[in-house]
Amino acid sequence: MTPKDFRRIALGMQGAFEAAHMGHPDFRANGRIFATIAPDAKWGMVKLSPDQQAEFVRAEPETFVPAAGAWGRSGCTMVQFATADGDTLGEAMTLAWQGTVNTKSKTKTKPTSKAKPRKGS
Repeated sequence: MTPKDFRRIALGMQGAFEAAHMGHPDFRANGRIFATIAPDAKWGMVKLSPDQQAEFVRAEPETFVPAAGAWGRSGCTMVQFATADGDTLGEAMTLAWQGTVNTKSKTKTKPTSKAKPRKGS
């Protein structure tokens, strides 16, 4: 697996596009990141649920490891390109993409309140 292969798989997801985050490529759908390529180009990241992450790490610990800190605890999973195969990465990428497109966009809107102001306010 290479960064080029990872990019091809990520951009193969419906509505996916490439942007940049903190100086390295990321892949987004529905306005949210679902995958990134690390600056060293030896690792990628897919954003899984913690349960999905646990399954991939258990099945292929030489390829999948939790990201450091809170990001890892929330499901961000590092993928080592040197040991990854296309089918398994495709499965992980699809789950990451699904988690993104199945989440409502966090577009901020102005709250509307029908409450009347209190007297003396």
